[in-house]
Amino acid sequence: MDEYSGSMGSDADVAALASIVGEVEAAVVLLTAAQVAEVRALAAAGQLAARQAAGSPAVVRAHDMALRSVAAELGGVLRVTDRTVQSRVDEACDLVEHYPATLVAWETGRITRGHVRVITDAGSVLVDASPERRAEFEAVAISRSERDTPNRVRSEVEILAERFAERSFTDRHRDAAAERRVRVVPGSAGMSDLIATLPTVIADGILDRLTQQAQTIVDAREPGNAGSAFGANGTGDAASAGDSEPDRRRIDQVRADVFSDLLLSGAPALDPTATGDGQGSLGAIRAQVQVIVPALTLLGVDDGPADLVGRSPIDADTARCLAGNTHSWARVLTDPVEGTVLAVDRYRTPWPQRRFLRARDQHCRFPGCRRAAIRCEIDHTIDAAKGGPTALWNLAHLCQRHHSMKQFTRWKVRQLPGGVLEWTSPTGRIYREDAPAPPVAFAPASTGTCATDEPPPF
Repeated sequence: MDEYSGSMGSDADVAALASIVGEVEAAVVLLTAAQVAEVRALAAAGQLAARQAAGSPAVVRAHDMALRSVAAELGGVLRVTDRTVQSRVDEACDLVEHYPATLVAWETGRITRGHVRVITDAGSVLVDASPERRAEFEAVAISRSERDTPNRVRSEVEILAERFAERSFTDRHRDAAAERRVRVVPGSAGMSDLIATLPTVIADGILDRLTQQAQTIVDAREPGNAGSAFGANGTGDAASAGDSEPDRRRIDQVRADVFSDLLLSGAPALDPTATGDGQGSLGAIRAQVQVIVPALTLLGVDDGPADLVGRSPIDADTARCLAGNTHSWARVLTDPVEGTVLAVDRYRTPWPQRRFLRARDQHCRFPGCRRAAIRCEIDHTIDAAKGGPTALWNLAHLCQRHHSMKQFTRWKVRQLPGGVLEWTSPTGRIYREDAPAPPVAFAPASTGTCATDEPPPF
């Protein structure tokens, strides 16, 4: 008997595998055709927006507004945000207009979608290159991509692109540094990734300083890991060493805690509000977040999650800590069936309309947008300039992007009873945007639970 027969399986297994491979291969052909068709359609959408803006005295702004409107229309069909669609439209236009040979190679199965991404990413340094040099780079990159997997050819294609680039690396670094930014990517279990895009030397320096500081904290621990105690915010605010647990944090955890402390409590090195040797007011600015917490969670009756509006759920301990340290809070009354906001009872605030709208809307009221209400503008559904009153039934939160789109494109909106917004796209499609129900439940206490009309002592 062949010694490999056991691991190779029977002839029937081999035949079954061959059939599966054939099915996968056929499916890949169909999938590729569909993906290429989608790219061409998205590129056509971008070209349509460019044609709509042609002849406008403010071409750049007109094109952006036209593209926002088109992206919002497609987003309603694809059920993704218009920002996501606009990004995909930009990528499709880049591929169709600047990498036609790459698109054909993908369409004919010579390379995969992964290879396309490698080529277009590397080719971003050729933005100022002539069409001839770009075509020369593209031909060589396709040839090399046909021989290996995307991850193996990536570095080779990137080096190739550098050789064809018209501008120096230094010049391109200056432009890239102008795009530095910070963003939050929501994760699971109440965690998120805070990502800062910075010049490499700055990023490396930040990590090195955090590492040195974290290592100093770890080294300062007494034998047996009985070192300094840290509170819930990692700032060493425990009541006393005798009442606390030993600090057993790993260095990654300490580094993250030091990072948080420095950003939330430290003062910027450059402060235009500073005078002489004194510190300015810039360092006194503190973070603001919008959280919805069930009353029973605040009281400690249950440990259900709270909602960090515009982001993701957060744990009960963090929610109670935030509520305990805040200077003002709101009691939100919701419909027991629909869950929508009926009323808001807030202490220490003179803005009854704002507090109601913030509690009702939670986030931008354009379909699919999740930008928190505290970072949005209150918009008059019927413009104030056209006689629209500043009344609750005529107000809703919109982020700056969708506020501008309502004003400068053919998207229309009307507000129905109950805070429902009815959006009509340029093609006549209607999208209903109901007032959101808080994702955390404000349920009445169960039988036997002590309830009170008094607010919790926060």
